[in-house]
Amino acid sequence: MNVVLISPGYPAEMPYFTRGLADVGARVLGVGDQPRAGLDPELKKSLGDYLTVENLWDEDSTARAIREWTRGRTIDRVECLWEPGMILAAKVRAALGVPGMSVEETLPFRDKVVMKDVLRKAGVRTSKHQRAKTADEVREATERIGYPVIVKPVDGAGSADTYPVRDRGELESALAALRSVPEVTVEEFIEGEEHTYDTITSDGDVLYENVAWYRPTPLVAKLNEWISAQSTCLRDIERPEVKIGRELGRSVLQALGWRSGFTHMEWFRTAKGEAIFGEIGGRPPGARLVHLMNYSCDADPFRGWAEAACHGRISQDRSKKYNAGVVFKRAVGQGRIRAYEGLDRLMARYGEHVPVIDLAPIGAPRRDWKASAVGDGWIVVRHQDLDTCLALGDAFASEFRIVAG
Repeated sequence: MNVVLISPGYPAEMPYFTRGLADVGARVLGVGDQPRAGLDPELKKSLGDYLTVENLWDEDSTARAIREWTRGRTIDRVECLWEPGMILAAKVRAALGVPGMSVEETLPFRDKVVMKDVLRKAGVRTSKHQRAKTADEVREATERIGYPVIVKPVDGAGSADTYPVRDRGELESALAALRSVPEVTVEEFIEGEEHTYDTITSDGDVLYENVAWYRPTPLVAKLNEWISAQSTCLRDIERPEVKIGRELGRSVLQALGWRSGFTHMEWFRTAKGEAIFGEIGGRPPGARLVHLMNYSCDADPFRGWAEAACHGRISQDRSKKYNAGVVFKRAVGQGRIRAYEGLDRLMARYGEHVPVIDLAPIGAPRRDWKASAVGDGWIVVRHQDLDTCLALGDAFASEFRIVAG
């Protein structure tokens, strides 16, 4: 198969998906705004050809350039696993006459207001919400919905540029921070545990599904520098408190008409046990969550997605063998990384349950904690028993420090 893959080298997980396509026999035709000479050597090995475009986000111009570049070649698939490129991918499909999601079908995955309007009409429980383009419209929406609310970009991903608003003062601060964002959504603030529902699908069939638990919620972690955020892929997704999210997720996919690819949905479980939809992206999760699925199943979900995209199946064993948690560490202090404290002691106690340690090296500059979900390093723990897995994660979150100075 000839597969056009938009942005094969960025974000950080994309080279793994590129490799997955090559591993299942696809000829990968990459398109990006980075010169080929600047691509990672390992990534180049997975590419059959590569087109550099001047401005990837000039969608119409890029679609024309790809059409000219591929003239005379049969293109079987057009893929993009980076959320900002989903509309571009749809336009390229239209330009090449390749099957897959159209612009109209893609729009609900990029516009949070359209997304929730479609789901509300389908009977899916979502938060109250309203679109706003001006500061006054944000104030009016907040008055209608009532405090507390969340204000975030209509086409954003994750918790980027997302602000909780509990009173008028926080509202004005959020408005000042969002001046460069052209359009936002004002949403009811949902109190509850936050989970994911992630799938790989082919022609409407769910071939793989995952539920992860954010501890604490991404928004809380985003606002508090001292927190070591954790995500845990759950081994038992048949538990009643988890199954309600799976059922919600499947109803969301059906209502939005999703057919093939990777999806990443976030949902809340309230104190009353209700599952409430948060948002969904037609792309894989970031922040090493796909890696974590690997350690939960001892499988390769990057290759699994590629096989599903090209051949409509996943031949690997996807059964969940472990609860797997990732702990993201932020350095204490400023400047360059100078020490790891407590790691040797923790590894002596729990090393058999730690398949991955990936830390910023000694001497490296501390990363901007507000800009990096991964922070200054990540550690994976896993165990068949959930409580034990959570305790392992908490131990590395509280007893291990990366020190900068």
